[in-house]
Amino acid sequence: MADTETKTISLALYRYMCQNIVGSENHVKNLRLMNTVRDNMKSKSFITFITSGSFGEGLEMRGSDLDIMCVNKNMEVYENVQTSLNSKDLYLSMDTVDVKAGYAQLQVKKNYSQSLFEYFEEHNGKNYFSSTLHKQAVLLNSNNVIHGPCISDKDGTYDCVLCLHCTSWISQASQWITRSNNSWPSYKVKQSVIKHGVLFVPVGVKGSPKENIEWRISFSVGEKFLINTFTHTQLLCYALLKILLKDVISTYTECEDLLCSYFLKTIMFWISEELPQSIWKPETLIHCFMRCLRRLIYSVDYSICLHYFIPENNLFENKIEGRARRILLDKLYKLHSYGWRCILFSDQLSNFQISMWMSHIEPQSLHTIELAKTVHSKLSNLSNDMSNVVFEQDTIIYKRGIYQIISCHQSSLKYLKTYFLSVLCGQYVQYVQLNSSRNRNKHQYKQNKSCLCTLLQNIYHDSVSGWLMLASFFYKVKQYNNALHIIAYSISKCTPEKVCRNMDMSDSQYRFSDLQLSKKTSFVQLWKIMLVDVMKFRRNSLLIPNELQMEVENGVYFISSIVYAYFLMFLCHYHLNNFGQCLDCLHTLQLVIAEHYLIDKDSSFNLLYASYDILGIAFQLLRDSESARQAFMQSV
Repeated sequence: MADTETKTISLALYRYMCQNIVGSENHVKNLRLMNTVRDNMKSKSFITFITSGSFGEGLEMRGSDLDIMCVNKNMEVYENVQTSLNSKDLYLSMDTVDVKAGYAQLQVKKNYSQSLFEYFEEHNGKNYFSSTLHKQAVLLNSNNVIHGPCISDKDGTYDCVLCLHCTSWISQASQWITRSNNSWPSYKVKQSVIKHGVLFVPVGVKGSPKENIEWRISFSVGEKFLINTFTHTQLLCYALLKILLKDVISTYTECEDLLCSYFLKTIMFWISEELPQSIWKPETLIHCFMRCLRRLIYSVDYSICLHYFIPENNLFENKIEGRARRILLDKLYKLHSYGWRCILFSDQLSNFQISMWMSHIEPQSLHTIELAKTVHSKLSNLSNDMSNVVFEQDTIIYKRGIYQIISCHQSSLKYLKTYFLSVLCGQYVQYVQLNSSRNRNKHQYKQNKSCLCTLLQNIYHDSVSGWLMLASFFYKVKQYNNALHIIAYSISKCTPEKVCRNMDMSDSQYRFSDLQLSKKTSFVQLWKIMLVDVMKFRRNSLLIPNELQMEVENGVYFISSIVYAYFLMFLCHYHLNNFGQCLDCLHTLQLVIAEHYLIDKDSSFNLLYASYDILGIAFQLLRDSESARQAFMQSV
């Protein structure tokens, strides 16, 4: 293929990937920033949260789950235990004798906590911290499962890895510091990687006689630093490799579990170290992708994929071999024979040929698409992960969040911190005891006032749900008229140009995005203006109406905001004996549900089911048993 034609197709593919799959460089930066702020606000004195995997890299790939690394700060790992130790619960020393490169056994040197003895295993008169027992302890009283080093939910939507930290760089990876002669990674980046040390994740070498006490050395934090230095072309090349693996190679039964994205990342790191950064440009995307594909074929052919930080660790050892290797190699050669067109076997890229000769997208239109993409982003949904923070007895995160917002001078960061604090507040206040009595004591008065103040900080993550949570507060303390005023204001915001998560946007909604864009609106501000989020009531929530209390006895309950607004309005009029208004609310509620207005009927939260359920409860309150039965049947 002529160089000119390759450059033309590369530029078209670059634009297609930016528009439809990965987003622009600015979009990726926003997602990374969002991760950083969320992790920072969730972390506490004894634990640090780190979003890793594709999400942590700023890549929102189809089918990607949420990978969270939870670093225990009360346990410290040393390559050589220091002579002076402070008050950490546990001190561990690396033992790498007779252990595969890239792994270590962690010998107990000092233990200040009686409860940790149950995680120790004795070998040759020495106590070692068991990676297996450490994971199993977390599974108690939960519905999660062990998946390699991870604790995963049964739906496979997230992986949580319990990590230990060594703050210093380890000798196994010492050669990495001086290995590269090229400009990547830069000296400054290397120093940042070294400064953060390494992590240890609870998984041993499969089949090893001491697998239970072995831990894998993880460079996840350093790898995030390296990925963040990629040019956007490098990132798109990495994304193309991941798509080819997931959508094409892994669809072959014999090849399904042979390769993983970590192997692809390793290959990207080696090639990035070999080539000057100037090579990675939009017009060379296809050339760079094909180079990476050829390196993957070479690695499989010779069963060699050296760990980027510890080359003594061959990642393909005992994995890519025998008949399976030959089948995989045959598939890879077959794909390579198609050249760059091998990516078209993925349904995500199958439309590229149709659109690649289209005229260039105007920058403003692309930016608008990105803003819409962010509204639909799974990463914005991950704000709900903030609600897993235990707030019932600990308000440190809340206070720190307030301080960070007040002291922050950068507007983009301030908006993000306010957004996440808003989500947190909406979950935290659901466990505050309320009292509607006129003769409540001084403590209860302060409690209600504190709850009200917190709810007023819950209105910044979308346009409606925070206000409705405030209306719930007034309903629970029997101030029905106050609740009605807020509900009416909330409903006035549920206009057609608003969007719900994961719902396709109409032309008018895109035009509204353009209008906001002309005002230089940030993506977090856009959520506040455009997004109608779902109501999320936590298990045994004290803010949910008594009429729905049974729904939160067994877990989290999600309700469409517009449905909840009319139901809460119905309840207020019901208790005020305004039966004419009750019937009006009920009629409108029926229309809203029938038309799926601002209700994502395909949502994993079962919003349509909950909507008919709520309709049935409303009919029950009016003693209309037949209509209630029909609504409950619709729910089923």
